[in-house]
Amino acid sequence: MSSASLQLNQLGWDEWFDTKAKETGLTEHRLARVAAVDREQLLVRDESGEFRVKLAGRFLYVTDQPIDFPCVGDWVCIQYNSSDMFGIIHDVIPRKSFLRRKAAGDNIEFQMIASNIDVALIVQSCHFDFNVNRLERYLVMVRNGHVHPVILLTKTDLVSPEALQQLIEEIRSAGINAEVLALSNITGEGVDNVREILLSGKTYCLLGSSGVGKSTLINQLIGRHIQETKVVSDTGEGRHTTVRRELIILNNGAMLIDNPGMREFGILEAEEGMGNSFADIYELASKCKYSDCSHTNEPGCAVLSAVEEGSLQRAHYQNFIKLRSESEFHDLSYLEKRKKDKAFGRFIKSAKKDMGITRK
Repeated sequence: MSSASLQLNQLGWDEWFDTKAKETGLTEHRLARVAAVDREQLLVRDESGEFRVKLAGRFLYVTDQPIDFPCVGDWVCIQYNSSDMFGIIHDVIPRKSFLRRKAAGDNIEFQMIASNIDVALIVQSCHFDFNVNRLERYLVMVRNGHVHPVILLTKTDLVSPEALQQLIEEIRSAGINAEVLALSNITGEGVDNVREILLSGKTYCLLGSSGVGKSTLINQLIGRHIQETKVVSDTGEGRHTTVRRELIILNNGAMLIDNPGMREFGILEAEEGMGNSFADIYELASKCKYSDCSHTNEPGCAVLSAVEEGSLQRAHYQNFIKLRSESEFHDLSYLEKRKKDKAFGRFIKSAKKDMGITRK
C-alpha cells in the first residue's frame, strides 16, 4: 500500500483521538504518526507520505519526563512545508494505549516502547526461549497499558506436536487465557493464522526476546525481505538483528511494529496489569481472613491454602509474589525520584528568577 494514498484513519486515527485532540486544543497544527525514532530526529507519516521532523524548542523546554517525549506509534502535531528540510513537532496527542517498562539497569525511570497499540503479539520460541514466568511478566506490562495480548509460539518445527501441546497446557495451567497461535517460519505452518488476525487500520507490536523469529515473521507477512535476519545457531536459537522500533504498513493495511529483543525489563506502576494477569489470585485474596493479607505467612490466607491444596499452581503464585514485590519496590523508588526531580526543578526556576534570567 502506498503511504502517499493513506488517510489518517488508515493510519489508526479514530474518534477517540479526535475527541482528545479537541479537548486539549491540539487541532491547530497538521497531524502525523511517528513511524521511527532516530536520536534527535523522528520519521513521521501522514496522508502525503513520510518525512523527518524535530522537536520544537518549546516542547523540549516544558517536557521533563522521558515518557512524555514522542515514541513510535504516537500521534503528533507538526508544522511542516514541503520546502522545509525538517518539520517541527509542537505537541503529542494523548495516548489511548501504551507499552512501557522500567528502564534497564539501576535507573528507576519509565522507558516507552510504543504507543497506541491495539494488539501486542508476545513471541516465545517453542525451543530454547519458552518460559511461563517471563510470559506472565510480558502480560502484566501489556495489560497495564490497555493493550490486548496474543501469544505466538514460534519454531514449532523444532518440537513434536505432543511437546507443543504440553507447552500450551503449561500456559493454561498458569491461569493465562490469552489467545495462543503456533507457527513455524521454516515450514510456513501457522503463518496464515497470524495474517488472519491482522486487520486494516489496526496497530500491532511484536514483543519477545532476541532470536525468537520476530524479524523473520515480518518478512513472511510482508512477502519480501525487509527486516535483516541472521542464521540460527545449532541449538535453534536465533541471532538478534532488530536495532530500532519501526512502524511498518502491511499490504492489507495493518500496521506492525517490530521491537528489539529485550534481555530484561522491570515492572513499574503495574497494579492494573497485575490485577488483570493474576485475576485468579486476586479473586482468592478477597476470601482471606485479613484485608491487608500479604499472602506470605498469615493465618487464614485463602491464597496460601489454595497453593497447599494444589488448586493454585505454586510457580504461578511465586511469580505473583516476585512481580508484586518488584513493582512495589520500584514504585516507591520512582515516587522518591520524582519528588527530588520536582524539588530540583523548582530550585532551578527560582535561581533563574533571582539571576534575572527569563525565557525568551
